[in-house]
Amino acid sequence: MHRLTLPVDDGNSLERYVIPNLRNACWIMKLLAQHSDGLKAAEIARTLKIPVTTTLRIMATLQLEGYVRKKDGRFELGSVLIHLGNASLAGTEIRTAALPVLHELTARTDETSHLAVPCDDHALIVAVQDSPHPLRAASRPGTLTELHCSSTGKSFIAFLHHHRLEELFGKGRLTKRTAHTQDTLAEVRKEVAVTRKRGYSLDDEEFNLGVRCLAAPIYSSDGVVVAAIGITAATVRFTRERIPEMGGIVTECAARLSRQLGYHRSN
Repeated sequence: MHRLTLPVDDGNSLERYVIPNLRNACWIMKLLAQHSDGLKAAEIARTLKIPVTTTLRIMATLQLEGYVRKKDGRFELGSVLIHLGNASLAGTEIRTAALPVLHELTARTDETSHLAVPCDDHALIVAVQDSPHPLRAASRPGTLTELHCSSTGKSFIAFLHHHRLEELFGKGRLTKRTAHTQDTLAEVRKEVAVTRKRGYSLDDEEFNLGVRCLAAPIYSSDGVVVAAIGITAATVRFTRERIPEMGGIVTECAARLSRQLGYHRSN
Protein backbone atom coordinates (compact mmCIF):
# COMPACT_ATOMS: atom_id res chain seq x y z
CA MET A 1 0.00 0.00 0.00
CA HIS A 2 1.34 3.40 -0.98
CA ARG A 3 1.50 5.98 1.76
CA LEU A 4 -0.72 8.99 1.14
CA THR A 5 1.20 12.25 0.97
CA LEU A 6 -0.51 15.61 0.94
CA PRO A 7 0.37 18.07 -1.84
CA VAL A 8 2.81 20.80 -0.92
CA ASP A 9 2.41 24.35 -2.19
CA ASP A 10 5.29 24.70 -4.64
CA GLY A 11 4.42 28.24 -5.59
CA ASN A 12 2.65 27.18 -8.75
CA SER A 13 0.33 29.92 -9.96
CA LEU A 14 -2.60 27.49 -9.99
CA GLU A 15 -2.57 27.44 -6.19
CA ARG A 16 -4.33 30.80 -6.04
CA TYR A 17 -7.40 29.26 -7.71
CA VAL A 18 -7.69 26.23 -5.42
CA ILE A 19 -10.98 25.68 -3.57
CA PRO A 20 -9.87 24.25 -0.20
CA ASN A 21 -12.80 21.93 0.50
CA LEU A 22 -12.89 20.69 -3.09
CA ARG A 23 -9.23 19.76 -2.68
CA ASN A 24 -10.08 18.12 0.65
CA ALA A 25 -12.74 16.05 -1.12
CA CYS A 26 -10.14 14.93 -3.65
CA TRP A 27 -7.75 13.93 -0.87
CA ILE A 28 -10.54 12.01 0.84
CA MET A 29 -11.31 9.96 -2.27
CA LYS A 30 -7.62 9.20 -2.77
CA LEU A 31 -7.40 8.10 0.85
CA LEU A 32 -10.47 5.85 0.55
CA ALA A 33 -8.92 4.24 -2.53
CA GLN A 34 -6.18 2.91 -0.23
CA HIS A 35 -8.64 1.39 2.26
CA SER A 36 -10.92 -1.20 0.68
CA ASP A 37 -12.58 -1.84 4.06
CA GLY A 38 -13.55 1.83 4.36
CA LEU A 39 -12.88 4.48 7.01
CA LYS A 40 -14.91 6.27 9.65
CA ALA A 41 -15.31 10.03 9.35
CA ALA A 42 -13.16 10.56 12.43
CA GLU A 43 -10.36 8.43 10.93
CA ILE A 44 -10.50 10.46 7.71
CA ALA A 45 -10.41 13.74 9.63
CA ARG A 46 -7.49 12.61 11.77
CA THR A 47 -5.44 11.25 8.85
CA LEU A 48 -5.90 14.31 6.63
CA LYS A 49 -5.93 16.84 9.49
CA ILE A 50 -9.31 18.19 8.45
CA PRO A 51 -11.82 19.37 11.11
CA VAL A 52 -14.40 16.68 11.87
CA THR A 53 -17.35 18.99 11.13
CA THR A 54 -15.84 19.88 7.76
CA THR A 55 -15.19 16.20 7.02
CA LEU A 56 -18.81 15.30 7.82
CA ARG A 57 -20.12 17.99 5.46
CA ILE A 58 -17.83 16.82 2.67
CA MET A 59 -18.82 13.19 3.21
CA ALA A 60 -22.52 14.06 3.14
CA THR A 61 -22.04 15.83 -0.19
CA LEU A 62 -19.98 13.02 -1.70
CA GLN A 63 -22.51 10.45 -0.49
CA LEU A 64 -25.43 12.41 -1.94
CA GLU A 65 -23.72 12.52 -5.35
CA GLY A 66 -22.74 8.83 -5.25
CA TYR A 67 -18.98 9.34 -4.97
CA VAL A 68 -18.90 7.53 -1.62
CA ARG A 69 -21.27 5.19 0.19
CA LYS A 70 -21.64 4.46 3.89
CA LYS A 71 -21.69 0.88 5.18
CA ASP A 72 -21.73 -0.05 8.85
CA GLY A 73 -20.56 3.42 9.83
CA ARG A 74 -17.60 3.37 7.43
CA PHE A 75 -17.22 5.28 4.18
CA GLU A 76 -15.99 3.63 0.98
CA LEU A 77 -15.80 4.71 -2.65
CA GLY A 78 -19.13 4.82 -4.49
CA SER A 79 -20.25 3.28 -7.76
CA VAL A 80 -20.28 6.60 -9.63
CA LEU A 81 -16.48 6.40 -9.78
CA ILE A 82 -16.73 3.12 -11.66
CA HIS A 83 -18.71 4.82 -14.41
CA LEU A 84 -16.38 7.80 -14.48
CA GLY A 85 -13.35 5.53 -14.61
CA ASN A 86 -14.87 3.52 -17.45
CA ALA A 87 -15.69 6.72 -19.29
CA SER A 88 -12.15 8.00 -18.85
CA LEU A 89 -10.59 4.80 -20.17
CA ALA A 90 -13.11 4.39 -22.95
CA GLY A 91 -12.86 8.00 -23.97
CA THR A 92 -9.16 7.57 -24.72
CA GLU A 93 -8.43 3.99 -25.76
CA ILE A 94 -11.74 3.16 -27.43
CA ARG A 95 -12.03 6.56 -29.07
CA THR A 96 -8.68 6.09 -30.79
CA ALA A 97 -9.65 2.63 -32.03
CA ALA A 98 -13.11 3.82 -33.10
CA LEU A 99 -12.17 6.81 -35.25
CA PRO A 100 -11.39 4.78 -38.42
CA VAL A 101 -14.59 2.77 -37.89
CA LEU A 102 -16.64 5.95 -37.52
CA HIS A 103 -15.12 7.27 -40.74
CA GLU A 104 -16.07 4.05 -42.53
CA LEU A 105 -19.57 4.05 -41.05
CA THR A 106 -20.23 7.57 -42.29
CA ALA A 107 -18.80 6.71 -45.70
CA ARG A 108 -21.06 3.64 -46.02
CA THR A 109 -24.26 5.26 -44.74
CA ASP A 110 -23.64 8.87 -45.83
CA GLU A 111 -24.84 9.89 -42.36
CA THR A 112 -23.27 11.24 -39.17
CA SER A 113 -21.81 8.54 -36.94
CA HIS A 114 -20.94 8.78 -33.26
CA LEU A 115 -19.33 6.90 -30.38
CA ALA A 116 -20.65 7.00 -26.80
CA VAL A 117 -19.56 5.50 -23.49
CA PRO A 118 -21.61 4.88 -20.33
CA CYS A 119 -21.17 7.61 -17.72
CA ASP A 120 -23.12 7.87 -14.46
CA ASP A 121 -26.36 6.42 -15.88
CA HIS A 122 -26.10 8.52 -19.03
CA ALA A 123 -24.50 8.11 -22.44
CA LEU A 124 -21.47 10.34 -23.03
CA ILE A 125 -20.72 11.21 -26.65
CA VAL A 126 -16.93 11.07 -27.10
CA ALA A 127 -16.47 11.18 -30.90
CA VAL A 128 -18.49 12.29 -33.93
CA GLN A 129 -17.87 11.86 -37.66
CA ASP A 130 -20.06 14.35 -39.51
CA SER A 131 -22.16 13.54 -42.54
CA PRO A 132 -21.49 15.51 -45.74
CA HIS A 133 -25.13 16.64 -45.69
CA PRO A 134 -25.73 20.25 -44.56
CA LEU A 135 -28.66 19.13 -42.35
CA ARG A 136 -27.17 17.50 -39.24
CA ALA A 137 -28.67 16.86 -35.82
CA ALA A 138 -26.01 14.85 -34.03
CA SER A 139 -24.90 15.76 -30.51
CA ARG A 140 -21.34 17.00 -30.19
CA PRO A 141 -18.50 15.31 -28.25
CA GLY A 142 -18.89 15.91 -24.52
CA THR A 143 -22.69 15.75 -24.60
CA LEU A 144 -24.45 13.65 -21.95
CA THR A 145 -27.70 12.10 -23.17
CA GLU A 146 -30.42 10.30 -21.24
CA LEU A 147 -30.48 6.54 -21.59
CA HIS A 148 -34.16 5.94 -22.34
CA CYS A 149 -34.48 8.21 -25.37
CA SER A 150 -31.11 8.04 -27.16
CA SER A 151 -29.95 5.19 -29.38
CA THR A 152 -26.61 4.69 -27.62
CA GLY A 153 -28.34 5.01 -24.26
CA LYS A 154 -30.84 2.32 -25.25
CA SER A 155 -27.93 0.04 -26.17
CA PHE A 156 -26.51 0.54 -22.69
CA ILE A 157 -29.92 -0.20 -21.13
CA ALA A 158 -30.38 -3.39 -23.14
CA PHE A 159 -26.87 -4.82 -23.04
CA LEU A 160 -25.29 -3.33 -19.90
CA HIS A 161 -28.02 -2.19 -17.50
CA HIS A 162 -30.82 -4.67 -18.28
CA HIS A 163 -30.62 -6.07 -14.73
CA ARG A 164 -31.06 -2.56 -13.22
CA LEU A 165 -34.30 -1.48 -14.92
CA GLU A 166 -36.31 -1.13 -11.71
CA GLU A 167 -33.50 0.83 -10.05
CA LEU A 168 -33.05 3.16 -13.02
CA PHE A 169 -36.61 3.66 -14.23
CA GLY A 170 -38.97 2.48 -11.49
CA LYS A 171 -39.45 5.83 -9.73
CA GLY A 172 -42.11 7.36 -11.96
CA ARG A 173 -42.36 8.67 -15.48
CA LEU A 174 -39.21 9.59 -17.35
CA THR A 175 -38.46 12.80 -19.21
CA LYS A 176 -40.64 12.94 -22.31
CA ARG A 177 -38.57 14.85 -24.86
CA THR A 178 -41.00 14.30 -27.75
CA ALA A 179 -44.43 12.75 -28.24
CA HIS A 180 -42.63 9.53 -29.26
CA THR A 181 -40.48 9.19 -26.13
CA GLN A 182 -41.08 6.01 -24.15
CA ASP A 183 -41.44 7.26 -20.60
CA THR A 184 -42.57 4.33 -18.46
CA LEU A 185 -40.80 1.30 -17.00
CA ALA A 186 -43.16 -1.02 -18.88
CA GLU A 187 -42.22 0.59 -22.20
CA VAL A 188 -38.52 0.41 -21.34
CA ARG A 189 -38.82 -3.32 -20.53
CA LYS A 190 -40.54 -3.98 -23.86
CA GLU A 191 -37.91 -2.00 -25.76
CA VAL A 192 -35.09 -3.89 -24.02
CA ALA A 193 -36.53 -7.21 -25.16
CA VAL A 194 -36.81 -6.01 -28.76
CA THR A 195 -33.33 -4.48 -28.73
CA ARG A 196 -31.64 -7.58 -27.32
CA LYS A 197 -33.38 -9.78 -29.90
CA ARG A 198 -32.37 -7.76 -32.96
CA GLY A 199 -28.94 -6.68 -31.67
CA TYR A 200 -29.26 -2.91 -32.10
CA SER A 201 -31.19 -0.04 -30.55
CA LEU A 202 -33.37 2.57 -32.21
CA ASP A 203 -34.24 6.14 -31.29
CA ASP A 204 -37.29 6.74 -33.48
CA GLU A 205 -37.75 10.51 -33.09
CA GLU A 206 -37.65 10.09 -29.30
CA PHE A 207 -34.81 12.52 -28.60
CA ASN A 208 -35.51 15.05 -31.37
CA LEU A 209 -38.42 15.21 -33.79
CA GLY A 210 -37.41 14.57 -37.38
CA VAL A 211 -34.29 12.67 -36.33
CA ARG A 212 -33.81 8.90 -36.29
CA CYS A 213 -30.78 7.23 -34.64
CA LEU A 214 -29.57 3.64 -34.51
CA ALA A 215 -26.77 2.15 -32.38
CA ALA A 216 -25.12 -1.13 -31.42
CA PRO A 217 -23.02 -2.13 -28.39
CA ILE A 218 -19.25 -2.52 -28.28
CA TYR A 219 -17.73 -5.15 -25.99
CA SER A 220 -14.35 -5.26 -24.27
CA SER A 221 -12.20 -8.40 -24.09
CA ASP A 222 -13.98 -9.51 -20.90
CA GLY A 223 -17.41 -9.37 -22.53
CA VAL A 224 -18.61 -6.15 -20.88
CA VAL A 225 -20.26 -3.40 -22.92
CA VAL A 226 -17.94 -0.39 -22.77
CA ALA A 227 -19.30 1.77 -25.59
CA ALA A 228 -21.85 2.02 -28.36
CA ILE A 229 -21.51 3.17 -31.94
CA GLY A 230 -24.34 4.59 -34.00
CA ILE A 231 -25.66 6.88 -36.70
CA THR A 232 -27.90 9.94 -36.59
CA ALA A 233 -29.92 11.10 -39.60
CA ALA A 234 -32.92 13.14 -40.64
CA THR A 235 -36.00 10.97 -41.04
CA VAL A 236 -36.45 12.20 -44.60
CA ARG A 237 -33.27 10.31 -45.50
CA PHE A 238 -33.26 7.59 -42.84
CA THR A 239 -36.74 6.22 -43.45
CA ARG A 240 -38.27 3.31 -41.53
CA GLU A 241 -37.76 1.11 -44.59
CA ARG A 242 -34.00 1.59 -44.24
CA ILE A 243 -33.83 0.49 -40.59
CA PRO A 244 -32.86 -3.16 -41.31
CA GLU A 245 -30.18 -2.04 -43.79
CA MET A 246 -28.72 0.55 -41.42
CA GLY A 247 -28.95 -1.89 -38.52
CA GLY A 248 -26.88 -4.42 -40.42
CA ILE A 249 -24.16 -1.90 -41.23
CA VAL A 250 -23.96 -0.49 -37.70
CA THR A 251 -23.89 -3.91 -36.00
CA GLU A 252 -21.20 -5.08 -38.42
CA CYS A 253 -19.01 -2.07 -37.57
CA ALA A 254 -19.67 -2.48 -33.84
CA ALA A 255 -18.75 -6.19 -33.98
CA ARG A 256 -15.50 -5.40 -35.78
CA LEU A 257 -14.57 -2.76 -33.21
CA SER A 258 -15.37 -5.23 -30.42
CA ARG A 259 -13.02 -7.75 -32.02
CA GLN A 260 -10.29 -5.12 -32.17
CA LEU A 261 -10.72 -4.72 -28.41
CA GLY A 262 -10.22 -8.45 -27.94
CA TYR A 263 -13.83 -9.56 -27.67
CA HIS A 264 -14.95 -12.92 -29.04
CA ARG A 265 -18.57 -14.06 -29.03
CA SER A 266 -17.67 -17.19 -27.07
CA ASN A 267 -16.55 -14.98 -24.08
